Amino acid sequence: MEAFKAMSADELWHLHEEVASTLARKLAEEKAKLEERLRFLQNSSGAIGPKRPRRAYPRVLPKYQNPKNPAEKWAGRGKQPHWVRAQLRAGKKLDQFLIDRTQSVGK
Repeated sequence: MEAFKAMSADELWHLHEEVASTLARKLAEEKAKLEERLRFLQNSSGAIGPKRPRRAYPRVLPKYQNPKNPAEKWAGRGKQPHWVRAQLRAGKKLDQFLIDRTQSVGK
Protein backbone atom coordinates (compact mmCIF):
# COMPACT_ATOMS: atom_id res chain seq x y z
CA MET A 1 0.00 0.00 0.00
CA GLU A 2 2.87 2.34 0.85
CA ALA A 3 4.42 1.64 -2.57
CA PHE A 4 1.31 3.00 -4.29
CA LYS A 5 1.42 6.21 -2.26
CA ALA A 6 4.99 6.83 -3.38
CA MET A 7 4.07 6.46 -7.11
CA SER A 8 3.18 9.43 -9.29
CA ALA A 9 -0.18 9.71 -11.04
CA ASP A 10 1.42 8.79 -14.38
CA GLU A 11 3.02 5.66 -12.88
CA LEU A 12 -0.27 4.63 -11.26
CA TRP A 13 -2.14 5.17 -14.53
CA HIS A 14 0.42 3.05 -16.43
CA LEU A 15 0.08 0.29 -13.80
CA HIS A 16 -3.72 0.50 -14.10
CA GLU A 17 -3.50 0.07 -17.89
CA GLU A 18 -1.20 -2.97 -17.53
CA VAL A 19 -3.51 -4.60 -14.98
CA ALA A 20 -6.60 -3.90 -17.12
CA SER A 21 -5.01 -5.36 -20.29
CA THR A 22 -3.70 -8.43 -18.45
CA LEU A 23 -7.08 -9.00 -16.84
CA ALA A 24 -8.89 -8.60 -20.18
CA ARG A 25 -6.53 -11.12 -21.84
CA LYS A 26 -6.96 -13.69 -19.06
CA LEU A 27 -10.74 -13.29 -19.09
CA ALA A 28 -10.80 -13.79 -22.88
CA GLU A 29 -8.67 -16.95 -22.54
CA GLU A 30 -10.94 -18.35 -19.81
CA LYS A 31 -14.05 -17.52 -21.85
CA ALA A 32 -12.58 -19.32 -24.88
CA LYS A 33 -11.85 -22.41 -22.74
CA LEU A 34 -15.40 -22.43 -21.36
CA GLU A 35 -16.95 -21.99 -24.82
CA GLU A 36 -14.86 -24.87 -26.17
CA ARG A 37 -15.97 -27.06 -23.28
CA LEU A 38 -19.60 -26.09 -23.86
CA ARG A 39 -19.31 -27.01 -27.57
CA PHE A 40 -17.84 -30.37 -26.58
CA LEU A 41 -20.65 -31.07 -24.13
CA GLN A 42 -23.32 -30.07 -26.65
CA ASN A 43 -21.84 -32.33 -29.33
CA SER A 44 -21.10 -35.33 -27.12
CA SER A 45 -23.28 -38.37 -27.66
CA GLY A 46 -23.95 -38.74 -23.93
CA ALA A 47 -25.65 -35.37 -23.67
CA ILE A 48 -29.12 -35.45 -22.18
CA GLY A 49 -31.69 -33.57 -24.15
CA PRO A 50 -34.98 -33.76 -26.03
CA LYS A 51 -33.31 -35.44 -29.03
CA ARG A 52 -32.05 -38.34 -26.98
CA PRO A 53 -34.31 -41.40 -27.32
CA ARG A 54 -36.01 -42.64 -24.19
CA ARG A 55 -34.67 -45.83 -22.69
CA ALA A 56 -36.83 -48.85 -23.50
CA TYR A 57 -38.19 -50.53 -20.39
CA PRO A 58 -39.55 -54.07 -20.43
CA ARG A 59 -43.30 -54.44 -20.10
CA VAL A 60 -44.36 -55.16 -16.53
CA LEU A 61 -47.45 -57.20 -15.70
CA PRO A 62 -49.94 -55.60 -13.33
CA LYS A 63 -49.53 -56.64 -9.72
CA TYR A 64 -52.57 -55.02 -8.10
CA GLN A 65 -56.23 -54.84 -9.12
CA ASN A 66 -59.06 -52.64 -7.93
CA PRO A 67 -61.70 -54.92 -6.35
CA LYS A 68 -64.47 -52.43 -7.19
CA ASN A 69 -63.42 -52.12 -10.84
CA PRO A 70 -61.33 -55.09 -12.08
CA ALA A 71 -60.36 -53.16 -15.22
CA GLU A 72 -58.21 -50.84 -13.07
CA LYS A 73 -54.81 -52.42 -12.51
CA TRP A 74 -51.43 -51.19 -11.33
CA ALA A 75 -47.96 -52.71 -11.73
CA GLY A 76 -46.71 -51.26 -8.45
CA ARG A 77 -44.34 -48.80 -10.15
CA GLY A 78 -44.54 -45.06 -10.31
CA LYS A 79 -47.19 -42.99 -8.59
CA GLN A 80 -50.02 -44.82 -6.92
CA PRO A 81 -53.32 -44.56 -8.81
CA HIS A 82 -56.18 -42.71 -7.17
CA TRP A 83 -58.05 -45.93 -6.41
CA VAL A 84 -55.02 -47.34 -4.53
CA ARG A 85 -54.59 -44.18 -2.47
CA ALA A 86 -58.29 -44.09 -1.66
CA GLN A 87 -58.27 -47.73 -0.49
CA LEU A 88 -55.15 -47.20 1.62
CA ARG A 89 -56.72 -44.12 3.24
CA ALA A 90 -59.75 -46.27 4.03
CA GLY A 91 -57.48 -48.52 6.11
CA LYS A 92 -56.91 -51.38 3.69
CA LYS A 93 -53.49 -52.92 3.05
CA LEU A 94 -51.79 -53.06 -0.35
CA ASP A 95 -51.51 -56.86 -0.08
CA GLN A 96 -55.31 -57.09 -0.26
CA PHE A 97 -55.20 -55.98 -3.92
CA LEU A 98 -52.58 -58.44 -5.17
CA ILE A 99 -53.56 -60.25 -8.35
CA ASP A 100 -53.57 -64.02 -7.81
CA ARG A 101 -51.39 -65.39 -10.63
CA THR A 102 -52.01 -69.04 -9.67
CA GLN A 103 -55.64 -68.92 -10.85
CA SER A 104 -54.88 -67.31 -14.21
CA VAL A 105 -52.09 -69.80 -15.11
CA GLY A 106 -54.47 -72.73 -15.56
CA LYS A 107 -56.86 -70.83 -17.86
